[in-house]
Amino acid sequence: MASGTDRFEDLIAWQKARELVSSIHAVTSDRRQWSDADLARQLRRAAVSSMSNIAEGFERDGSAEFEHVLSVAKASCAEVRSLLYAAWDYGFLDEATFQRLHGQATETGRVIGGLRAAVQRRATQTSRHSQHPTRSAPSSTWHSAPSTQHSV
Repeated sequence: MASGTDRFEDLIAWQKARELVSSIHAVTSDRRQWSDADLARQLRRAAVSSMSNIAEGFERDGSAEFEHVLSVAKASCAEVRSLLYAAWDYGFLDEATFQRLHGQATETGRVIGGLRAAVQRRATQTSRHSQHPTRSAPSSTWHSAPSTQHSV
């Protein structure tokens, strides 16, 4: 696929997002500490959204779609960071936990952004090469295949 791998599970961006999901889930699982269950659920959903969008985009056809969905995944990491501030402000997180999770979400977003840039570069290179074929290309690339349909 666009990244040079056959499985989304091999993408570092997906692996980082998966680790973020696990960390968020571990921290928000203590219902006694998280009196605001909606905030805990939203944090989980945002983290899972990032991981899921990477997988979904990888399986779609076309670099433009993958690039778009990677933007959504990166934005979900920003949502996680924003929600972490709310959790810290409400006293659900101590400073060390906030810093650890915020750093993890930032790093995940950075890696997703790097993947998005690589997909974009590859699409641009592929587009340039397909628009300007060389003269040494085989003749089959210069002509369309004969039609197999017959008029009736």
